Parts: sequence; structure tokens; C-alpha cells
Amino acid sequence: MLRNVVCRFLTEPFFVQRNRRHTPSLQAASSAFKSVRSFTDVKDGTQQAFDTSLLEFLVCPLSKKPLRFEATTNELINDELGIAYPIIDGIPNMIPQEARLLQKDSNPPAQG
Repeated sequence: MLRNVVCRFLTEPFFVQRNRRHTPSLQAASSAFKSVRSFTDVKDGTQQAFDTSLLEFLVCPLSKKPLRFEATTNELINDELGIAYPIIDGIPNMIPQEARLLQKDSNPPAQG
């Protein structure tokens, strides 16, 4: 039985390749699939810019308050709760568990 399985395993790819050469529709489908894969696999080193017009619609999922975009850190900030949501490839990650806590000033302002 093992001999039959091994023999079939070794010969089947040959038949698939042989039949693919004689079937133009399979060749067209496989070439289209390759072009789509190569298009999606391409990564350039640049990061996508965040569309600031989205700020009109986006709110914090926890407090439902508007967010502020901080360009230097590429984050959406909720000043009320003190958390920042990262923006990855131009897409805001609004998952509360992924948010970063902002550090508060450890030195309170001097009263005088």
C-alpha cells in the first residue's frame, strides 16, 4: 500500500504539469493568480498617510469622544482617558487592548 501511495505521489505532479501545458484556460488562470499574488506581496518602505478627514467620523470606542491626530507619533489621542491608538499603514487600530497609555506629568505645576 505504501508503495502505491509513494508511486502515485511521485507521478501525479507530472500529470498535472503535462495537462496544464495543453489547457490554455488553466494557463490563463494560473498566470492571473501569479500576477495578483505578486501585486499584493509587494511592500514598499513608505508608510501610508492617515486621512485626517476621517477624524470627523472616528470616536474613541471606550468614551465615544472625538479623537485628536498626533502626526509626530502617528497616533489618535483621547486626551480625556489618556490613551493613544496607533495608526498602522494609514489604518487606525481602534482596539482598546492595543491602545497605549499616555504618561502624565509626574511634576504637578507649582502653586504660587
